[in-house]
Amino acid sequence: MNVTQLLVAIVNLGVLISLALNIRKTLSSVLCIRIEICCMVSIEVNKEVNAEVIELAMWISAEYSLHTQQPNTCTSLCCCPTLVFAKRQHTHFTSLEAMSLSHLLTPLCCTSSTSDSLVAASYVKKKMNSTPLCLEDSKERIRKMFNKVELSVSSYDTAWVAMIPSPTSPHTPFFPQCLNWLLDNQLIDGSWGLPDRHPLLLNDALLSTLACVLALKQWGVGEDQINRGLQFIESNITSINDEKQHPLIGFGILFPSMIEYAQQMGINLPIGTTSLEAMMQKREIEIQRASQGNSEGGRAYLAYISEGMLESQDWKTIMKYQGKNGSLFNSPAATAAVFQHLKNAECLGYLQSVLEKFGNAVPTIYPLDIYARLYMVDSLEKLGINHHFKEEIQSVLDGTYRYWMQGVDDIFLDPTTCAMAFRMLRLNGYDVSSDPFYQYTEDKFADSLKGYLKDVGAVMELYKASQAIIHPDESILERLSLWTKHLLKRESSPYRLYADKHHSHVDLEVKDVLNFPHYANLERLLARKSMEHYNVEETRMLKTSYRSHNLANQEILKLAVEDFNVCQSIHIEELKQLSRWVVEFRLDKLEFARQKLSYCYFSGAATLFSPELSDARISWAKNGVLTTVVDDFFDVGGSEEELVDLIRLVEKWDVDINTASCSETVKIIFCAIHDTVCEIGENSVKWQGRNVKNNVIKIWLDLIMSMYQEAEWLRIKTLPTIDEYMENAYVSFALGPIVLPALYLVGPKLSDENAELHELKNLYKLMSTCGRLLNDIHSFKREYEEGKLNALALHIAHGNGVITAENATEKMMGVAEEKRRELLRFIVLEKGSVVPRDCKDLFWKMIKVLHLFYMKDDGFTKHEMYSSVNAVLKDPVIFDELLVHA
Repeated sequence: MNVTQLLVAIVNLGVLISLALNIRKTLSSVLCIRIEICCMVSIEVNKEVNAEVIELAMWISAEYSLHTQQPNTCTSLCCCPTLVFAKRQHTHFTSLEAMSLSHLLTPLCCTSSTSDSLVAASYVKKKMNSTPLCLEDSKERIRKMFNKVELSVSSYDTAWVAMIPSPTSPHTPFFPQCLNWLLDNQLIDGSWGLPDRHPLLLNDALLSTLACVLALKQWGVGEDQINRGLQFIESNITSINDEKQHPLIGFGILFPSMIEYAQQMGINLPIGTTSLEAMMQKREIEIQRASQGNSEGGRAYLAYISEGMLESQDWKTIMKYQGKNGSLFNSPAATAAVFQHLKNAECLGYLQSVLEKFGNAVPTIYPLDIYARLYMVDSLEKLGINHHFKEEIQSVLDGTYRYWMQGVDDIFLDPTTCAMAFRMLRLNGYDVSSDPFYQYTEDKFADSLKGYLKDVGAVMELYKASQAIIHPDESILERLSLWTKHLLKRESSPYRLYADKHHSHVDLEVKDVLNFPHYANLERLLARKSMEHYNVEETRMLKTSYRSHNLANQEILKLAVEDFNVCQSIHIEELKQLSRWVVEFRLDKLEFARQKLSYCYFSGAATLFSPELSDARISWAKNGVLTTVVDDFFDVGGSEEELVDLIRLVEKWDVDINTASCSETVKIIFCAIHDTVCEIGENSVKWQGRNVKNNVIKIWLDLIMSMYQEAEWLRIKTLPTIDEYMENAYVSFALGPIVLPALYLVGPKLSDENAELHELKNLYKLMSTCGRLLNDIHSFKREYEEGKLNALALHIAHGNGVITAENATEKMMGVAEEKRRELLRFIVLEKGSVVPRDCKDLFWKMIKVLHLFYMKDDGFTKHEMYSSVNAVLKDPVIFDELLVHA
């Protein structure tokens, strides 16, 4: 940037400050826009964002804050694409350094914690109230998608419908509007099918084009279109031997059969005799394979591709596959073929209903409403934007539950839809049985249509459904989990041969499903991965390709990216506040204590990510830091006298710490606890209408007393029984101060009576017991060497020499899994529950954090989580980059 350009930038930005100071109503978003414009000018001139412009941006933001008495908005600029780029170009600036991971762990300069709280609250409020109008427009467009499932029409299926002759005039089409549609919708290259097709879908274009040529030839119309279609086939016929082309259901039978039909009509196709014979031979082998033995899946497959079976189909036999809507497999092409041969009235009724809905053409599958809406809800949840569409999602789930109770075919005859419906209904509190999965045992699934097709998508959904075990007698889900996981893990699995998506996307999905089960998948990490894998133009494949805006579209991805970045900017500001708090209360001076601020805040931000949950996140993070400090204090940092002093101070609570007779270490710890508890109490007033400080004091007192008990056992060298240990250890695991105070800060009213109910205490105990066992399993070796109490060590010690470490580990893992499933049951089932679901969800969020942290050896004490912390707290998501990689 030269001097002139710099002066222009200064003048422009100076004018903006003047306006802001004069009217004091200029929004920070306007400031962002103006600064972004200047950065764009800089990029245009020098192809990068210059340091001077970024420094100006930060200076102006500070000046604006100073003169308008509003918090500095410079970190909100990370949501601007240009300044995101700027941040990447110049990471050495102080205001941006705090966003990098190394600086997330570095305490910033000390200021008043009360002032910081007010600044953070003001910042969060402003971010929540400054949602761009375009995002509201996106939300509205997405809401409208719930009202109607849109499917692309299929030239392939439309051609088969167009081939049906009129019952009164065999030389004219029954559906002339379909024939006219074919004449009007040939693509510029002479083919028919979806526009902008993927290069690996040439076989799909060949299939659709040949079907359209046959339809036009049958009725003696469209000579020009026929010739152009044949030219396309001639130019691309070699793709049928390209193994990289995406497999389509039945292509090996359908395409050769259509070639044979074309020859009968006198159409000369540019296919050599040798190639044609090889193709026909493969077709016969495939038909024979599907027909032989008692393979119900094979017979269903041949019925699904009835239009390609010519005269070899047993038309009356396949009518057992006719659905209640009159179709075969919801396929217009197959249904049209059956109607041509049997003149079945229900088949005709189905075809007429589809045309009535879509006009002059038909899709390749209809209806798809239940699956499409469930898939849309699932996508919104994975992308982390479901909270914007609560009413719409509730409506979808209520409707799905009605269909479930009515036994609707579209759910129970399709394993993918059945599995998705079960998982989503159960996890959202609907009482649904796992009995339908008895029809999807390994043998029965293999003998179904999707099993015969080796549909990896169906296997994935069944595996995800199997993880929603909440009852001890759901052995069907246990078995379902075993065989589906086994298939997904086999790299050379035949189940990878077919998927209704491009294999590159499916491989990523399989990897994530196996590596991150639902009980170890934090919301923001899942959202990040889902955005990176999201394909806005996703094409699905059956016999031919199709698309649906309900399954994938740019509006959904755009909203997800903006929502993620807005939340992230808030999280960055909160983390800087917390860094100052650590320094202000001198927690960084405690040399014995692990510094785990980034982990503690990450676990809250990755689960309690919504802007309005700032109080809960701050409470979660501060108490996480403090429980880590106190744990280290009781383990190695404090003397017997200091431990007792800390307990007495918490018991007395209202003390003058300056005159208290205790060590400086005890003063530091108590002051930090005191300040945090009082802050939670003050914040609880606006959420609960009362101060819950005394409740939180009791939670802290329970914790330090349990830690003292463990210290006493070690001091006097007493070996407790496993039951004695666990009854104390679930409290000493220190999740109480992290999770329980947050219950008062997430929205629902929680009375003191409800807080003391057995239900809430049971949720807490199940969560903490599961966490304690996971911790003891993964830290057994280290804690054994350090002489600490551990569930595995005690189990071995009390086993009279017959229990090995492997035996103990297996048993403890089983108990942890049992507690996790029991916890999930109490969370999702509404009957008899008094605790609000939003509160119960906190226990499950912590379970997910624990399972993620303990996926490897005691991950909480290592640096393996850095990339996850970066993904949530540092690196913004760039929308344009996602589109490039889609």
